[in-house]
Parts: sequence; C-alpha cells; structure tokens
Amino acid sequence: MNELKEIYERITLLRQKGVKMKEIAEQTHLTPSVLSAMYSTVFPTYFKNLEKGMDDREALDNALIWVNNLSKKKLLSLLPQIKKELFEIEVVVKEKPGSVNPFLESMEQNIRSSVNNISNYCGIYTSYSIASNSNALKIEPYFIAPAENGSYVEVGHINAHGSTHWGLAMMNSLSHLYICFNESQPPLLSLFNICLKIPMYDRPPFLRGVYTCFDYNFNPIARRILFVKQTEHTLREDFLTQKGELKSYEELNETERLYYNYTCQEGDVIRMCNIPTPRMTSDDLVQEKKFLKILNEE
Repeated sequence: MNELKEIYERITLLRQKGVKMKEIAEQTHLTPSVLSAMYSTVFPTYFKNLEKGMDDREALDNALIWVNNLSKKKLLSLLPQIKKELFEIEVVVKEKPGSVNPFLESMEQNIRSSVNNISNYCGIYTSYSIASNSNALKIEPYFIAPAENGSYVEVGHINAHGSTHWGLAMMNSLSHLYICFNESQPPLLSLFNICLKIPMYDRPPFLRGVYTCFDYNFNPIARRILFVKQTEHTLREDFLTQKGELKSYEELNETERLYYNYTCQEGDVIRMCNIPTPRMTSDDLVQEKKFLKILNEE
C-alpha cells in the first residue's frame, strides 16, 4: 500500500505548485468527484486508521465506507496507472524576480561552457575499480562526447550487469572533469558521480579519480577509479556494442593485474553503513568502524 502514500504526497505537491485538481483529474483520467473523494477523504482516513493500529486491509476498508463513488476493487486496479500519470505531470517552477539560485545558474553556465574544453578528453574509455560486493575487478566502458545539439557534454556508462546509463560531464577549468549519472529510473534520485583529475598532458591516455555512489543497501561508498582510453572516436554504435564485466584476480592478465593493484587495495575504498540502533549515540560510531573493519578483513 505504499502507492497510496506516494500518490497522496504527489497530489499534495502538485497542488502546492499551482496545479488544479481539475487538471490532475484530466491527466489521471478520473472524474473530479472521484479524485476529490480519494484525496480529501479516503487517503487521510486510511492514514489515520493505520496510526490507530489497523492493518492495511482493514484501514482501507474503513476509509472507503465514507465515500459512495469509489469501490475497493476499482481503487486498487487504478493505483498503478494513477501513480504513473501523476509523476508525468510536469511541475513548472515560477521564479520570482531576484530569486534565481546562484549555484544553479553557475552550474548551467558550466554545463554549456564545458563543451568548448572537452575535445582533448572525448572518446571511449575502459574503467577499472573494485566491485561493490567482492574483491573482483570491475571493468566497464564509458563514453564521453559533446551531445548532438552541442549544448552539453554527454557521457555514457555500461555497467557490469548490462545496464546502460546516460548523464553529463562538467569541467572545473582544466583541472577536474566531473561525470554525473542517475543510476535509478525517475522519480528515484540515486546519484553516481566521478571526479577525474586532469593531468597536464595533451590528450592523456588515462585519467585517475574517485567515484561515489550507493552500495546495494543504499549506503554511501567512494572508490578509486582508473579510466584508460580505448579510442578518441565517439561513435555511439561502437560504444553500445561493448559490455562490462567482473573478473577475479586469478582471471586477470598482466596489465589488468597492474590496474587491480592500483584500484583494489586497502585504502582504495571508503565505506559508510547504518548500524540499527534506537539510541543514536557516539557509541554507534565505534560500532560502525568495528563492523566495517570486519568486512574489510573478509
């Protein structure tokens, strides 16, 4: 029943941003009376019933007795489509005079200007880093090139499990290259960021850096990463034919073992984790470090 909470919160956000209930009803293919009954009566009553200790089924049954134009069967059948349609409604942010966020403005300028400085670093790369759940070497292809419309630097990534991600790159003058992705499908935001140090070398054959992401439990993790250039050509077709992979140390060739020794040793990974506790005291910090030490020793 998590969908009920997500739908209620999304409708609330849309209304706060000035979207009228009539417009929401049209987008979700509901009559205004049904949508209004759901939002003003069914959802609030359902949440209150849960707080009283009712289970999901009983809480919903009780909430629906207060309306006569919506059945339980109909509501449950509509939930997936309603949620999909609600999150497709664009929220237009209306800026007031003088309310422009300086940070966002500078980011937009950087995204546009980075296209002018990216030529030395365009191409298809192979990345090397340690895997999240083992000591295997993670080998994955990356793509860096100006977007077709020339307005930003486009980056692509094919992970070891076959998923392809597209993102953008920004440059800090000529000292750092930032690569940014969202690993998950919207509306979930799960950022995957890489900061590569740019050497004082024209068209460098490799780039070194650190990337941050979430592990499988959505805990933050940072790892050393190495980008080795395959080619300066930026044909999407060539990039999309490639695959990422995981290789154990025993499977590595001589060059790959050199990359492994650079990226997969003690100190090349920084982890965080949540220790289940209701206390939230400084003792938690000690327990976290003990737990992480055990993981590293394994």
